[in-house]
Amino acid sequence: MTEGNFVDYVKMFVSSGKGGQGSSHLHREKYIEKGGPDGGDGGRGGHIIVRGKSNLWTLLHLKFKKHIRAGHGEHGSKSRSSGADGEDFYIDVPLGTVIRDTETNNILFEITEDGEEKILAEGGKGGLGNWHFKSSTNQTPRYAQPGLPMEEKYITMELKVLADVGLVGFPNAGKSTLLSVITSAKPKIADYEFTTLKPNLGIVKYRDFQTFVMADIPGIIEGAAEGKGLGHYFLRHIERNSILLFLIPSDANDIKKQYDILLDELRRYNPEMLDKERIIAISKSDMLDEELKAELKMELDNELPIPYLFISSVAQKGITELKDVLWKMLNN
Repeated sequence: MTEGNFVDYVKMFVSSGKGGQGSSHLHREKYIEKGGPDGGDGGRGGHIIVRGKSNLWTLLHLKFKKHIRAGHGEHGSKSRSSGADGEDFYIDVPLGTVIRDTETNNILFEITEDGEEKILAEGGKGGLGNWHFKSSTNQTPRYAQPGLPMEEKYITMELKVLADVGLVGFPNAGKSTLLSVITSAKPKIADYEFTTLKPNLGIVKYRDFQTFVMADIPGIIEGAAEGKGLGHYFLRHIERNSILLFLIPSDANDIKKQYDILLDELRRYNPEMLDKERIIAISKSDMLDEELKAELKMELDNELPIPYLFISSVAQKGITELKDVLWKMLNN
């Protein structure tokens, strides 16, 4: 799928169906002089239902659906016949989709499981027919209930990628290269910043046919939480990752400073992100000889507060060790 086809944010207007009106019919039949009331109930209006689909990973199919309406319930009729219910409308979304009320910005619910269904807009209840209202003192009621009105609202859908491990780093840190080596994903790779314009997901194959999911998030720059660069737009995707893998190149001027900047951007966006497990991978380490690596290791042992390891995606060094560490962290 091309980058232009990745859609993770849509707004739309939804309207459930209104309930059908109850019937106020009076029974008329030859040889039955006073048949009495026999008006049936109105049908329920159709619901708008959001349903999770594991085979979807983008909201592209909803990009141009600005108005969604369910069917109206039909009116009741004679012989206590109930009107048909309005047709429900199902909105299929990828797992990790959050639905908000656009006007209040309140979260209505989120979809995280395949086949999970949530009613977004409830259809109006059908009105009762006049036969419900007959009594010893009111044997011929000539009235029935109207159906309840439809429910209308403006909603916003946000997709937050579900992944076990999220790659966090500055542009051109080697995130896409690592993802292409460690998984079968084919992200766009080039020697310039902001090559990645959409999150990429890949399945990491581990020992004994075990797997876990890794996500490459577009590069974050200092000030991303305030809207600078592209990273601020995709920070929401990191919220759903179990482990944050910080990727910092070995030729960075100050590895600890880069880590602190990245961590601070996550904190400013959502302080709860600091509760996630974190690990640092020093990429492009094939450029270091053993002497330089030893010096850098001594320096980092004193500076970095979390575990780290050296890797090289191009030379495929340290990749197996990285998988082992990530798997252990995921299963503790």
